[in-house]
Amino acid sequence: MNPKINDVRDRLIVALDVPTVWDAYRLVSTLGDGVTFYKIGYRLAFAGGLDLARQLVAEGKKVFLDLKLHDIGNTVTEGVDSLTKLGVTFLTVHAYPQTMRGAVEGRGDADLKLLAVTALTSYDDGDLRDAGYGLAVRDLVRLRAEQARTAGIDGIVCSAAETAIVREVIGPDMVIVTPGIRPSGSAAGDQKRTLTPAEAIRVGADHLVVGRPIIRAADPRAAAGAVMDEIVAAS
Repeated sequence: MNPKINDVRDRLIVALDVPTVWDAYRLVSTLGDGVTFYKIGYRLAFAGGLDLARQLVAEGKKVFLDLKLHDIGNTVTEGVDSLTKLGVTFLTVHAYPQTMRGAVEGRGDADLKLLAVTALTSYDDGDLRDAGYGLAVRDLVRLRAEQARTAGIDGIVCSAAETAIVREVIGPDMVIVTPGIRPSGSAAGDQKRTLTPAEAIRVGADHLVVGRPIIRAADPRAAAGAVMDEIVAAS
C-alpha cells in the first residue's frame, strides 16, 4: 500500500454513478462513516456534481473527479487550473503525452493528484484493434504508464489485471487506482478485465473503485462493509 494512505477506509472509492445530486446525497448518507472516498464521473458532474464535490470536501470526504480530460495541451492546462479550486483529491486525464504534460502544467503547486487513464476496463484487444491501435491491451498499458511517469503524473488508472505490469513500470511511489472491481459473486456487467477486491489489493492496487455492486445492492452499507472487509484482509 502507498505509504501516503493513512486511513485504510480511503482504499475504497465508491463511484457515485447515480443520475442526480439528491440521489448521491442519499447514498452518501446511507453509507455513513464507513466510506470516506467518492468518485464523481461524467453523469453526475453534468448534473451538478461539481458543486457536490465542493460540499463533500467541506464535509471531510475525499473526492475523485473522473472526467478523463483529453484535448489540446493548452485547453487541458486551463481546465485543470480551474479544477484545482475544488479541493478534490484525484482528477483523471487520458494518458496521451501532450494531454498529461498540459495537465501537470495546469496543476502547478496545487495538492490535486493527477491520474492517467491507460486503457478503459471495458476494452479488450479486439476493441483496441477496432480503434486503430496496433498494440495489445497489456502493451498499451505499459507504454502509457512509462509516458505518465516521464510526464510527472501522480498515478495510474488501470485494470487490476494490469496492476502488476504498471507497478513494475512506475515503482512504489506513484498511486494505482483500479476500477472494474467486482466482489466475489458479482456480475461483470460491461467490464472485461476485472478482479475481486482481495485479488486487486494483492497485486498492488492502492485504491479500488466500486460502483454498481454497492450502489445497486439491497443494503449498500452492508455491501460496502463487505468490500472493506476484503480490502482489510488482503492488506
